[in-house]
Amino acid sequence: MVLNIEHVTGGYTLMPVIKDISMSVNSGELVALIGLNGAGKSTTLKHIMGMMMPHSGQITVNHIPLGQQLDDYRQHIAYIPETPLLYHELTLKEHIELNALAHHMSVEEGLKNAEPFLKTFHLWDKLDWSPAYFSKGMKQKVMIICAFMLEASLYIIDEPFLGLDPLAIRDFLVMIEDKKQKGSGILMSTHVLSTAERKCDRFILMHEGTIRAEGNLEQLRQQFNMPEATLDDIYICMAELAV
Repeated sequence: MVLNIEHVTGGYTLMPVIKDISMSVNSGELVALIGLNGAGKSTTLKHIMGMMMPHSGQITVNHIPLGQQLDDYRQHIAYIPETPLLYHELTLKEHIELNALAHHMSVEEGLKNAEPFLKTFHLWDKLDWSPAYFSKGMKQKVMIICAFMLEASLYIIDEPFLGLDPLAIRDFLVMIEDKKQKGSGILMSTHVLSTAERKCDRFILMHEGTIRAEGNLEQLRQQFNMPEATLDDIYICMAELAV
């Protein structure tokens, strides 16, 4: 088990956003975290990455508890945010070098690891460019490269398809499959339920800070007594029942 969350309540000081949630991600598994805006998905991801500390409960990554050996804990995680976070003063190459050094990797190893992803996304010839000249999709590709150049045990991916064209989405999904085959666990928050239905091994449905359902598609169909339902159908049903 790469990620294990046990009875975590958390959020802001006076107002819990997530309430007694428990979930896990296994090695070689792609899990979709699904919910409406405000369901608690982003807060959950922030807790997993150690950007916020739980009010109660425990989070472990590779059996390392959050709050102990925090730097070592974070070395096992790679993150792709919903909104690209880049420095306009640095070139693409310098972003890769900085990312390598931040993860105790040599510059040479970082560039070597990034090379296949740069070539796949047609950015190999743009290493000296500043992100100020990149489109939104190109910036998102840089964030994917900076995460996937790392050999992480757990990849946290937040709404990755925004800004990507269909070809880039196809290539990105191939990259995810490769990481799965190498044994990494992947937790992906997404609103693109049709893609999640086709590609994810398991689904966690959140609503108002709690986990309302989880399992593979067939298990969710059984839970909701909807034998022919799509993932969209199941989530809409859950959201309407929770109102």
